[in-house]
Amino acid sequence: KIKTIGDSYMVVGGLPMPCANHADRLAYMGLDMQEAIREFNALHRTNLALRVGIHSGPVVAGIIGRRKFSYDLWGDTVNLASRMESHGQPGEIQVSEATRRKLGEGFICEPRGPILIKGKGSLPAFLVRRRLTRQP
Repeated sequence: KIKTIGDSYMVVGGLPMPCANHADRLAYMGLDMQEAIREFNALHRTNLALRVGIHSGPVVAGIIGRRKFSYDLWGDTVNLASRMESHGQPGEIQVSEATRRKLGEGFICEPRGPILIKGKGSLPAFLVRRRLTRQP
């Protein structure tokens, strides 16, 4: 976890040490979170929904603050991951093309079609439907 922003929860994979399967790990996390929400809804008779957005790419990371230190991330990758989430559909895990290419063969992804991203134009997006293999 990096931080919470309103009702958003920012997570990063592959930091501080690079991890070749960071996209898989985040997709597994997203699928597990969606399953937890379904179980919570069934148990408590609620109808909560969760959007998950994932993008892969380089970031600038650092510690900011003078008295209270905070680890944070910046860059285009962070912004595009945020847009994947905010333009997503409730109950879905939306990933960029960069992340889809990094996902292992253990996932089924379905094209969502292009989405309009401010400052980027129209970009392809994909929905992670399910995993074919168990998490390692």
